[in-house]
Amino acid sequence: MAPSVDKRRDAGGYTLEPMMLAVLSRRFEAICREMTNGILRASRSAVIKNARDFSVGILTHDHRLISVEDGLPIHITALDLTTRAVDTLFDDTAEGDAYLNNCPYLGATHHADLDVIVPVFVDGRIMFWALARCHHADMGAPLPTTYLPNAATIYEEGLHFPCVRVEERYISKADIVRIGLTKIRASKIWHGDYQAQLGACRIGEQRLKDLVARHGAGLIENFIEDWMTYGERRTKAAIASLPAGKWSYQTKHDPVPGVAEQGIPVRVTVSVDPEAGEITVDARDNIDCVPGGLNLSEATATASCRIGVFVNLDPTIPHNEGSARCINVLLRDGCVVGRPAYPVGTSVATTNVNDRLINAVACCFAQMGAPHGIAEGGAMMASGMAVVSGVDPLRGDRAYVNQLFVGYSGGPGIHGHDGWLTYNDADTCGMLMLDSIEVDEGMYPILVEQRGVAPDTMGHGRWDGAPAMTGVYGPLAAEMTAIYCSDGDGTPARGVLGGLDGAASRNWKRHADGRWVEMPSFHTEICQPGEALRFVAGGGGGYGDPREREPARVVETVNRGWLSPARAETVYAVKLRRSEDGLDHLLDEAATARLRASTGR
Repeated sequence: MAPSVDKRRDAGGYTLEPMMLAVLSRRFEAICREMTNGILRASRSAVIKNARDFSVGILTHDHRLISVEDGLPIHITALDLTTRAVDTLFDDTAEGDAYLNNCPYLGATHHADLDVIVPVFVDGRIMFWALARCHHADMGAPLPTTYLPNAATIYEEGLHFPCVRVEERYISKADIVRIGLTKIRASKIWHGDYQAQLGACRIGEQRLKDLVARHGAGLIENFIEDWMTYGERRTKAAIASLPAGKWSYQTKHDPVPGVAEQGIPVRVTVSVDPEAGEITVDARDNIDCVPGGLNLSEATATASCRIGVFVNLDPTIPHNEGSARCINVLLRDGCVVGRPAYPVGTSVATTNVNDRLINAVACCFAQMGAPHGIAEGGAMMASGMAVVSGVDPLRGDRAYVNQLFVGYSGGPGIHGHDGWLTYNDADTCGMLMLDSIEVDEGMYPILVEQRGVAPDTMGHGRWDGAPAMTGVYGPLAAEMTAIYCSDGDGTPARGVLGGLDGAASRNWKRHADGRWVEMPSFHTEICQPGEALRFVAGGGGGYGDPREREPARVVETVNRGWLSPARAETVYAVKLRRSEDGLDHLLDEAATARLRASTGR
């Protein structure tokens, strides 16, 4: 039964008073926050509990996004595709049901992001969908990882739950759960994480029912329509401030042996219509799917195109269906950044090529000229984000699998701001938490010897990209397998409008005799106790001419230890001198003025 929305609206298109609109929008955010906290407290794996690689959302009965809270952009920007699969496959959904979906051909992002979907019934009809999407460290692939660049088809990936009913009238379907417990490594950890997701959705279900009981279905339905209208009006207003035109940009993913020997070019065209308040992102002019796991799913391709636009708009715009419908996304069937052709692999769909697509869209805006646009952010996933596995002899040879988040790539420079140090990559935009070393070492038999900032790795600019992080870690008591997919080793993040490129990423292994040997970009490495891995993640691209950077900011970066005095002079034309105590560097104003005058700045 369709909702009975009150059609009476004021001249601005709203039914509710602004105060009630604000109150109810915050209430939906609070429900999402309570769902989020439930997952944080009940989950078991470090990838979820420590790095917060999960998101929650609330959608309408007809799959329009209402609210998300502190979610990862790649998770939440096309959530409607996964809930629509329930309607497509089931005509008997009832109160108390719950569904599992991690199939990229049914609206999910990739097989490692497991969705738990719960319909929320009010007065005998579905009024909402409550959803929790969590990245699981293992889904039973042939290798102990969820990132399989060489997996040409889904048959070489892990376990897919193609939108299956896992609870019926609040009773668990034990046979479905048993599939996961049998197929997935460290299955008790997986099961605990799944239960945390389910519990979060049930929390959302009850709080939504309470909200409707308090205010009435009619008022809540009016709020939803007003909230969508508000999101659309805010977005159209932001687009109206942009210049009209069409801009294209091309970037490139590094070569992947056996999959894409020449790399994967990614090109997009962004058209802005300020008068209509619409932006069109055309990603159709790209190569066909590659024989590996780097193809995007429809969900990640759609989300990436939207993310690249949203990062160039007012960040206070609500990310709901109203704002999303101002962005037209054009994809092609059978395309590496489009709708994949079944059964090609998509296990790496949330990173790598996906990040290149976001960067390409975002950098189109830089071609409008300052103050628009941003530079490219650092690529992922160097070995500081490897999936590590093995057995823990300190806990009775218990098996473990976990993705580490020990060190991140640097964020892009943007007009008025330097890049964010813990940015990680374009699809998370800094929303992933950096691992607590103490938690990682407490949960798994590893030792993190070093973590810090790699000097001189930022993309220099008037506004710097952030420098890369570096670190060293290895196994403590038994053999450890590390699997990673390091993009950005060959094609680092590019600067824009005169900004310089960020530094490339690199990976090494320290052998027992102390020798450091550089490792390939896409690799599986086995480490014994006494050996270790070292990584330098990619730096973010710079924005604008570095010789226009304020000298005081250059001095500050040097004193942080992020920039060498020699680089300050050669790149920024800034001369430094030591303070009297010999600890800090000070600006030599006269020498800097002479140097900049001699270089035309």
